[in-house]
Amino acid sequence: MDSEKKIKVINRYAGSVGYKIPDTGVRRQFQPREQKEIPFGELEALSYIPGGMTILRDYLVIKDEEALKELLPHVEPEYFYDKKEVEKILTEGTIDQFLDCLDFAPKGVLDMVKELAVSLPLNSVVKRDIIKEKLNFDVTRAIEIKNSKFDGEEDAPVRSNNESHGRRAAAINAAPASTTTTRRAKYIKK
Repeated sequence: MDSEKKIKVINRYAGSVGYKIPDTGVRRQFQPREQKEIPFGELEALSYIPGGMTILRDYLVIKDEEALKELLPHVEPEYFYDKKEVEKILTEGTIDQFLDCLDFAPKGVLDMVKELAVSLPLNSVVKRDIIKEKLNFDVTRAIEIKNSKFDGEEDAPVRSNNESHGRRAAAINAAPASTTTTRRAKYIKK
């Protein structure tokens, strides 16, 4: 394949993804869901550096069939999942389709599963339990937190300890009950 051919690449990850190719001095930074046109030669060079294949396989999506076959010859169908497919598998997919997605999808798709399970929100308790078991992510708790007071509602007034009951003891740094204080040791001047 021509090393100058521009290949459409998308960051599927919810965070930024970056890499540096030492021989060429190329530095790239992808913001979440950003797409760029990258020369095939750069992607090929990325595949040779440590961690480069992980970036290509798990976080970026190569939108050129020929380039994909050269760089990642054996990808699962879940590699191509975007937001629309993930929403569909969460809302309409069978349990087996959902399990296959969690078993074979790249990390970027798994992050999208977690994100969309909370934002939709995911109504299937079975799928929520599967996510908790497989991804160690509690969708129910995340939805509760999202819908709690932390969304900008006014906080409930805070009660002081004295309102519910009387103090049990004086505070550790409180002054003694008597108002007169005396020195216990004599100060010696040199």
